[in-house]
Amino acid sequence: MTESEQYSTHREQLENASPSPNRIKELQAALENAFTNHIEVRQVSYILFDELSAEELAHAFVNYPILIKSVLACINVAARAISRDLQINLDTYANKINITKAATLAGYIKPMLPKEIAIPALLELDRFFWTDKELRANKGRWEKRILKMLNKNSSVTFKKRQFSVQQEKFELDAAYSISEENIEIGIDIKRIESPRDIHKRADEIINKANKYKSQFTQGQFFTILYYPFPSQHQNLISRLNNANINGIFFANESDSSIEQALKLLLGKAGKLKQDDN
Repeated sequence: MTESEQYSTHREQLENASPSPNRIKELQAALENAFTNHIEVRQVSYILFDELSAEELAHAFVNYPILIKSVLACINVAARAISRDLQINLDTYANKINITKAATLAGYIKPMLPKEIAIPALLELDRFFWTDKELRANKGRWEKRILKMLNKNSSVTFKKRQFSVQQEKFELDAAYSISEENIEIGIDIKRIESPRDIHKRADEIINKANKYKSQFTQGQFFTILYYPFPSQHQNLISRLNNANINGIFFANESDSSIEQALKLLLGKAGKLKQDDN
């Protein structure tokens, strides 16, 4: 057995992680009993995957690439598993796929597909994963908005930047570099969505601040936080009390909140545009 064969494939992992027949049976009974007075039997369309050949499935992907995500979702297959098991890169939301890649994908997933599935079930799976994707994307867009507005209000230019300490790499969401060897200002931008995440996220920020200051002793380290619990902001500030953190600023989704936080940060860093003072 080769070293690569000692690692399980996604299909094997799915088989090991799938719920037992007893759980499915118990869940079906629970749903039918719990909601017995609110169940309506309807006629819906089913796709009979067991009657579909891999070749037909491949052509379906080529002609209608929009359906790729929902079909993959019904068997818990995502882009990472495809990349690992098939060594191909696939954007599951792409609007085009070539027949070679589609054939490889179809042959890979065909044995894992259920015998049949209702179209409304696939529609709901697609809705769930699309919403999840957009939620995560919107959080990323918030960070990009901050970087854009940071540069709008700053007298210097900030950009993402990595630094290393003892062969360990760290990323700054925004940084002002005097040179490639020196970072004068480092900024960590972080969303903390739940109070239970405070300790973990705070530890991450403090660790990055400590590593940053060990490498750039004269540099300034700031953090911009999204934490939707204003009454607990002071508690978070206390948790982040560290000599290596030069400033902690909060911002929500609005442009005015972001701009206010950034002007306070830039003012403290001495990099606020003069015409904005």
